[in-house]
Amino acid sequence: MTLVCALRVEEAAAARGGARASRIGLGASGLLPEGRLVSFGLAGALIPGLEPGTLLSARKIVDAEGATVWEGEPLPVPGALAAVVCGSRRVVDEPAARRALAERTGAVAVDMESAALARSGRLAGAVRAISDTPARPVGRLAAAARPDGRSDWMVVARSFLAEPRGSLLAALGARRALGSLRHAAAALRPEAVGG
Repeated sequence: MTLVCALRVEEAAAARGGARASRIGLGASGLLPEGRLVSFGLAGALIPGLEPGTLLSARKIVDAEGATVWEGEPLPVPGALAAVVCGSRRVVDEPAARRALAERTGAVAVDMESAALARSGRLAGAVRAISDTPARPVGRLAAAARPDGRSDWMVVARSFLAEPRGSLLAALGARRALGSLRHAAAALRPEAVGG
């Protein structure tokens, strides 16, 4: 079982937790590794009450229209909440857009890879850590992620200049979420899950 991540920082968190990881870029646009896959990384909360660092283990993945694309047992990650996760083709950051997506789909969080990975037919589950919320959006930092999962540091610098407080809160939320992902990765190591 391989933890597949969009971003380099997610891949690093998985590796630090001792799990086998592969970076596949935003929207799962890169080549997928062989075998069973776990969608692993950051997610945005669609509803209030999910704070940065909260771990989710999907029991269902839906697309942006609310259609179920995967359903199964949540992966056994200590402290993770069983949840419905929505896969979107774009970043959903505005509070009103988050609320509308939650109402339309029944999901509590959104990412850009889980639905695409579910369509591969090899998804074993999804484990996501909340990095941003309706009250603490990503803002301009959302544009810092390159399609291959690396960061555009010029965009990061411009974001901090234009939105210093919002960018700082977003970075702190991502840092907390990445710490949670390291712990989750330890629970998903091959020896921890019997594989």
